[in-house]
Amino acid sequence: MSDDVPEERSEQIELPAIDFHSPGRFAVHNPPTDLPEPEAWMAATFLLGQDVGIQPFDKASEVRQHVLAMLQQASRLVCIYSTDLEPWLYHHSSIQHACTRLLLAHPHNQLRILVGDPTRAVRDGHRFLQLARRLTSNVHIRKLNPDYPEQNGTYLIVDSCGLLERPKTDQYAGFALYHDPARVRIRQSEFDKAWDHGLSDANLRSFLL
Repeated sequence: MSDDVPEERSEQIELPAIDFHSPGRFAVHNPPTDLPEPEAWMAATFLLGQDVGIQPFDKASEVRQHVLAMLQQASRLVCIYSTDLEPWLYHHSSIQHACTRLLLAHPHNQLRILVGDPTRAVRDGHRFLQLARRLTSNVHIRKLNPDYPEQNGTYLIVDSCGLLERPKTDQYAGFALYHDPARVRIRQSEFDKAWDHGLSDANLRSFLL
């Protein structure tokens, strides 16, 4: 029995030449891998727990200076009562760094935030939300209960002596107190009652998971 294998054809088939024209060069504009940090804020020079008297302000820059000074000197607990986490004030690297230092200094240190409506913060992103995802046992955010009496304005409580208030949310004007334990106790009591009635927001909870 013989194996008859057909011979492969060895003819070379010439293909027509391809007429190719280069479209030219293209510039690729990739976003920078590391975005520059915003310019650091300057803190007010008052000392928490020492300087007495009221420090009035009516400019955004002054509010930022007092808030940063208090947060940088905080040693135990920070409570924030806010309408929408106020990005112009709290969404900044200087604020984030001050809060991070506080929260990492001791396992029991805490940041508690009561917010009227967190929708904007969840949608646009906020440094406080980043902290809450990283430090889940130290940062706690609740939504104000609409059935509980709403307090006027916004305020910041630091430890047991510091208080910063803006009576009207649409204005910068307000005051800072660096050593007024009696007034802080009153505000802290009001905050704690609102905190106990605070709600867990579904959008906020899903973002933090």
